[in-house]
Amino acid sequence: MINLSTADPAFDRAFTTLVNARREADADVARDVRTIVASVRDEGDAALAAFTKKFDHHDLNETGWRIERSEWLAAYEGLDPVLRDALELAAERITAYHEKQRPADSDTTDAAGVRLGARWNAIQAAGIYIPGGRAAYPSSVLMNAIPARVAGVERIAMVTPTPNGEINPLVLAAAHIAGVTEMWRIGGAQAVAALAYGTGRIAPVDVITGPGNAWVAEAKRQLYGVVGIDMVAGPSEIVVVADGQNDANWIAADLLSQSEHDPTSQSILFTDDAAFARAVADAVDLQIGTLSTAQTARTAWDANGAIIVTASLEEALPLVDRLAPEHLELACDDPQALFDRVRHAGSVFMGRHTPEAIGDYVAGPNHVLPTGRRARFASGLSVLDFMKRTSFLQLDPASLAAIGPAAVALAEAEGLPAHARSVALRLPLT
Repeated sequence: MINLSTADPAFDRAFTTLVNARREADADVARDVRTIVASVRDEGDAALAAFTKKFDHHDLNETGWRIERSEWLAAYEGLDPVLRDALELAAERITAYHEKQRPADSDTTDAAGVRLGARWNAIQAAGIYIPGGRAAYPSSVLMNAIPARVAGVERIAMVTPTPNGEINPLVLAAAHIAGVTEMWRIGGAQAVAALAYGTGRIAPVDVITGPGNAWVAEAKRQLYGVVGIDMVAGPSEIVVVADGQNDANWIAADLLSQSEHDPTSQSILFTDDAAFARAVADAVDLQIGTLSTAQTARTAWDANGAIIVTASLEEALPLVDRLAPEHLELACDDPQALFDRVRHAGSVFMGRHTPEAIGDYVAGPNHVLPTGRRARFASGLSVLDFMKRTSFLQLDPASLAAIGPAAVALAEAEGLPAHARSVALRLPLT
């Protein structure tokens, strides 16, 4: 874990190293993914079956390609009532939040008499990738499928790997709640390729969203343009800005909530209280030993964790913007004052009683967020990722006469005489 202070003359160099550190997986997976993608594109279902047998150790022709709705319903009905109620609450809150994101069409006539506007339509088909096996990520199902459903997507195709044929019932139950329309027992780069190109069994989609490992992320990167994607996601990260009035155990738990995700996750604390910084570091060390995810959390914290002491909380804000973190907590008495000065963050959690983990499950905003400093130019998953805008305009003789001559002049200046003629022929002779 890195300890820094802005009072140190060498701080800027050390912080720049921290900002620029590359935490993505070191393995060069691009070549392997390229081969997998080409195989699925050219061989379709045969390639899917072969890769599934190789990586997930089961035969799709025996275990079944689709996971049928009867299995989803059985999983939902068999859930512990507490878990079922928790999923329902999360789904309700995520739906309510995302319904407010639906954009409005526009249709106006300007001063020149030109009618112009835009119409929003949902894409026809969305593919969502959900990590699978015995691990349970029902929250990822809700966060990806619900915005698509709210947008009005008719077909939501979910793919999830089932190592040795196993799948967690929580994932099935979440698919039932979220409005998924079909589910396939495939994963990895091959599943992304199947959604992008289509196979004999699986029809292609228009957009692919959802988390995955380095191979899944690389497949989405390579297939962008064939389909739309949400983002190329990297390791999880959290930045906490906290004063010394916080409970050190709370802040330590917040930092570890990201460290336990993956050995490459990053957790950073900014504080204006050196004694509090030491207390948090001690609390992290104590809490790690109590976690079932201790090995992962320890590796991530030791390799990528940082505690940075600043002269004030305000001094931390430009440093936060340089990091452009996926998650940002502002744990202080007046978080709004700090939030007003933050430009780059995927999602912000304001106040002492708003842990990032609440946003992962039941708060409402989407937890699919830009990582790796991409919050400088990208946003979290939303309804808009499943919609597209079509502009339109309509002119009559008078409005064309008002603005057409300018179009003719510009077309001629660009050396495009057919452009100029197509407008000029419609203009009244003068």
